Amino acid sequence: MRLTIDHRTVYAFTAPQGRIVQLLRMTPGETHDQTVADWHIAVDCDARMTRHRDGFGNATTMLYCEGAIERIELTVSGEVVTSSSSGVLHGAAELLPPRFFLRTTPTTAADPALTAFAEEEGGGRDIAALHRLNGAVRARFADDCGRPVYGRTAAEAFALKALTPRDMAQVFIAAARAVGAPARYVSGYCDLAGDHRPTPHGWAEAYVADLGWIAFDPWLGLSPEEHHVRVAIALDAAGAAPVAGSRLGEGVERLEVDVTVQSDD
Repeated sequence: MRLTIDHRTVYAFTAPQGRIVQLLRMTPGETHDQTVADWHIAVDCDARMTRHRDGFGNATTMLYCEGAIERIELTVSGEVVTSSSSGVLHGAAELLPPRFFLRTTPTTAADPALTAFAEEEGGGRDIAALHRLNGAVRARFADDCGRPVYGRTAAEAFALKALTPRDMAQVFIAAARAVGAPARYVSGYCDLAGDHRPTPHGWAEAYVADLGWIAFDPWLGLSPEEHHVRVAIALDAAGAAPVAGSRLGEGVERLEVDVTVQSDD
């Protein structure tokens, strides 16, 4: 399947900024089931961009802008060819051992209620148990199609009735780790998530002995296949965020994001 992605981000400031530095995790990598046919990152002002790779193996771009900046528009576009893998990750560069992803973070720590849910609904680390857990997260929550609340923890999200894809993924990650399964957050794109979304898509991967890393998308209640474009991984959503950075200047920042993903099938 060939997926076309358009991801537009606009920052507007109430006062000019002297300098903006951003870390972009917006470039997908290649695996046995994902080939990047075309990819561009563009910005509408004078800027310097340098490419790197972080400790998780994610492709990153450092963006530096200087001057009296009142507005900046960042555009990411490209085409990625995907194939079905039944959720099994093949051919990705793994820099860290699976046990590293048993670590909790402030936003993925399970409280007693979430731990009890994991034990009752999944109950194990094998593939069948993790599929049950994925389905249980999907069945428990309604969909919130808005922008995720910054800093919301998995435990806080678990007490709500409707969740964004990011929050559902973090609930799954916290629950999987609570029963001893290494799990991590994945940011990327999906044509099944709807057009003109206010944020990229997010899901999870869990490690299963003798199988490797398996993707689980609780927002859809299934394992990602050719409809998903995998971009970045981390222990939690903040670590895989598409944009992170700082600015030098007074005033208030206003953010607009529009993500569209279309397939040729």
